[in-house]
Amino acid sequence: MKFLISSVLLVLCLLFSGFTLQAAPGERIKYIPVQDGGRIKPFDSFARETLELIYGRSSFKRTVSGQSSSREPAYIIVMSFLLSPESWVDVPVFEVKNFEVKKYLNLPQDQKYYTGNELFKGELFANLMQQLADKRETKEKLTPYYQAIQRLENQFFTFREITAGRYIKIIPPELSDEPRAEGDNSWVSVADLPEKYQGLFINLSQNLAKYLGEVVKSGERSESVLESAKKLDESVDQFINTVKTDAQAKSAVSYNQAKKVSAEIFYNEAHIFRWSYIFYLLGALTILVVWIRDLSRGMKLAWILTLIGFTLQTIGFLFRVYLAERPPVTNMYETVVWVSWGAVLFAMILEKIYRYKSILLSGLLVGVFSMVVADMAPAILDPSIQPLEAVLRSNYWLIIHVMTITISYAAFFLALALGDLGLIYYVINPKKYQEQIRNISTAIYRAMQIGVAFLAPGIILGGVWADYSWGRFWGWDPKETWALIVLLGYIIVLHARLVNWIQNFGMLVSGILTFNLVIMAWYGVNYVLGAGLHSYGFGAGGIEYVSVFTLAHVLFVIYAAVIKKTYVSASKDVK
Repeated sequence: MKFLISSVLLVLCLLFSGFTLQAAPGERIKYIPVQDGGRIKPFDSFARETLELIYGRSSFKRTVSGQSSSREPAYIIVMSFLLSPESWVDVPVFEVKNFEVKKYLNLPQDQKYYTGNELFKGELFANLMQQLADKRETKEKLTPYYQAIQRLENQFFTFREITAGRYIKIIPPELSDEPRAEGDNSWVSVADLPEKYQGLFINLSQNLAKYLGEVVKSGERSESVLESAKKLDESVDQFINTVKTDAQAKSAVSYNQAKKVSAEIFYNEAHIFRWSYIFYLLGALTILVVWIRDLSRGMKLAWILTLIGFTLQTIGFLFRVYLAERPPVTNMYETVVWVSWGAVLFAMILEKIYRYKSILLSGLLVGVFSMVVADMAPAILDPSIQPLEAVLRSNYWLIIHVMTITISYAAFFLALALGDLGLIYYVINPKKYQEQIRNISTAIYRAMQIGVAFLAPGIILGGVWADYSWGRFWGWDPKETWALIVLLGYIIVLHARLVNWIQNFGMLVSGILTFNLVIMAWYGVNYVLGAGLHSYGFGAGGIEYVSVFTLAHVLFVIYAAVIKKTYVSASKDVK
């Protein structure tokens, strides 16, 4: 055990030794605090989120003469929107993926990115905006077509406001020259900067333009580039320090949040969650090699890799807790990450008890799958840190209700992965692998028990919170109803196993099919139904991928059932 812990700590030290809170030359601009989305964040985070909305990625690959250059960071691109909007008129930077929208705007179907002139000029765009306004008046859930139009509207508005200098808010209201309404805590935008700060920002902008010009002219490592980078950083520090000093002198409370800027930039650049699923994947591959080649050693390495990944994921959670000042379970992205963490945790516990190898492997596969989905689908699972909705502003209830409910999904997800693995054994040869199938069946039963043990009190506590927030314990809200359906579904399976109505194959199938109830409660209510009092969790997109995931599992169960029937006909020993 000491060896495992020492190995994990050593690898973590080596991993983080490559990261620093000190900015590289020319990158101090990322550290400018801005107000956006109801909180104070570094310009780096603001720029990443803005470019994700407009371009679909957090870095930009410019194409010159038909050839792609290296990727340019978001903070440079977004700042250039502000300083030189005319240079982006004919650059295909706006992502449009919906084919119906492309068809309506007469856009080439084989492209993904378009210029502002192609999208926003003419009557067709105005007609789309009118369609969206008419649809909103009906107060119906937006279809994928209207969701795509809504994103186009957001892209247009964001780009227009940035270029006008109204979207980037960089000094607290206490430093404004203009009178403010009582309770107005919005920061001052670039367009409205007082003369004192306007001069500092102009100096910063000029140095940035010189720096970028030198990069294009002389290359990134030349002496002239380093000199211009130094001047840029000095002008940025001058702006930040002046605002900081004045904010402290005027007791600007909102500026206190700017102390987290460096930590958030480290979080952005370290990609902690990405490293965690890389180690999970390495751990899973190690188990497969040990298993397939029937090696007597190797599980210790798998445990080291698993613990490294788990520790990294935990560190990532702690960063989000520190930055957001709340438990990280308030949107779909955070719950996916939390569920993957829980699945690995439960897999490690059950593996330590039963030592089946299949349990730890299944948990790691859930961790890899969930984290990859969270990392690769930012348009669907928004990773940005947002302030809480009013109804959620209780860390106490977030911990004892939301975290309890969602951690139960982790146990059920682990049962699904174990069911997949067990059915693979059935498809290969159920008689030969009867012992492994029995072990996996037992593990599924235990995972379901863990899930029910968390889900039942989570639902009850949710009712108590509902009574506290909405004045009633239970109202058959879709989220409440489907959570209850999930609980009853798994209780039925557990009782059926207890009285021997279902045996090994039945447990494998139940582990897979019953998870469809979780998908509906977890994803379907928020992204498909979009109805009820839990509107803070609603989102859009991804239904085609979830449908394929569900259908593939149903077809796999049917195929395994056919294989089982074939074996049962040949032998009565298979259960």
